[in-house]
Amino acid sequence: MRRFTGHTEPWGKFVDVKINAADALKKEVQRTKPGAVFMSSACDGWQQLERKYRLSRRCLSILLENRFHVSILTKSIIVRDDLDILEGTNAELGFTLTTMDNALCRKIEPGASLTRDRIEILKEAGNRGIRTWVFLGPFMPFLSDTDDNIDALFESLAELKLERIYADRLNPRSGVWQSIKSFLSENHPQLIGRYGKIIYNDQEREAYGNRLKELVILKAKKYGLADKVLVVF
Repeated sequence: MRRFTGHTEPWGKFVDVKINAADALKKEVQRTKPGAVFMSSACDGWQQLERKYRLSRRCLSILLENRFHVSILTKSIIVRDDLDILEGTNAELGFTLTTMDNALCRKIEPGASLTRDRIEILKEAGNRGIRTWVFLGPFMPFLSDTDDNIDALFESLAELKLERIYADRLNPRSGVWQSIKSFLSENHPQLIGRYGKIIYNDQEREAYGNRLKELVILKAKKYGLADKVLVVF
């Protein structure tokens, strides 16, 4: 049976901590051939509670010791605590980056580290020989997809030792619209109608995607990063 205990993070999100995760993983890797593992997608493995439980660190150590290829994606500078065990391995450290605007960052990514702080960890990791990459987005229309913001993001990446850069737009996955609409109602109610068109009108969505893709490629070329960019929409 999995054991867990409940905690509430500072931004009000209830988190289940699977405190025996590392023990379960240790047993699992003994009967599994080494392969590729992604940490993590839907839930960030380096939330504030990681500093108490160190579950992601323990799981990461187990995977690396058993010759698994690990690719990390996070929004938290807490991962800096684990650069020591990433150094000298074939693991990859990636950060999601959305906006250089601190105020907007705090609104759309509550609880996450500020973008500039994430970039500093990427720089440190690259200097320590750790393979690094970034995921830009998903960009929020009329907020984080502006010329100024995308330019600022690419300018900040120009001096980093990145292997690749992914860029994505806002996608209409199940449940996304309700959370987006709630955010907009509270912060930018004038944008609700415009978002609805981009998400649900095929022509509007395609036109918007083409404009955003052109802007991303333009900025990537400006800062000499075009060969590293993969636009995934």
